[in-house]
Amino acid sequence: MQIVTNKQGQHIVILPDVIFANKQAINWNDVEDYLEKYVGTFVEITDTKDIVYIGKDFPDEYTGSKYTRTLKGARAKAKANAAQGIREMVEIATNKRFKNNYKTKHSSDAAKGWYYYTTRFAVPIFENEKKSENYNIFTACLVINHASNDKLYLYDIVDIKKEASNPLKTNE
Repeated sequence: MQIVTNKQGQHIVILPDVIFANKQAINWNDVEDYLEKYVGTFVEITDTKDIVYIGKDFPDEYTGSKYTRTLKGARAKAKANAAQGIREMVEIATNKRFKNNYKTKHSSDAAKGWYYYTTRFAVPIFENEKKSENYNIFTACLVINHASNDKLYLYDIVDIKKEASNPLKTNE
C-alpha cells in the first residue's frame, strides 16, 4: 500500500485496485469476508501514537452499519474498496476528536467514549475499463470506541466524501 503526501501536507492512502467494482449493488458479504483477515491486528496512529485494535466486531459493523446501508453509487464503492487500505488509513489518521457515549447499547464497547479521526484515501479511476494514472481522493471519518478494558477499537468508517479538487495523478 502506498502513502503519498499532497501539496497541503496531508497523507493519502493510494488503493492499488478496485476489487469491489459494482457501485450499483456492492456485495457487502464479500467485503466483510475480506475484512476478516485484519481481525486481531493493531495499528499505531502516527500522529497521536494511539494503538487501535481491529476486533472481531469490526467487519460486521463496517459492512452492516446504518451509515453503510445508506450509501449508494461512488461512496458505496469507495467504502467497499477502502477495506484494502484499512490499516494504513488508521496509521495516517489526524484531527482526533472525542465524544462521550450516550447510547446504552454501547455501554460496554464504548464505555469510555468515542474518538473520531480524519483520514484520506484515493481510489483508481478507470477509463474504458483500463486503470488510468488518476485517482479520486476521498476524506473519511474513522470511528473508534474506547472500551472498558482501556483499549481503542476501530468501529467504522463514516462521512465519506469525494474531494472536489482535481484527481490525484500518480506520475506527478
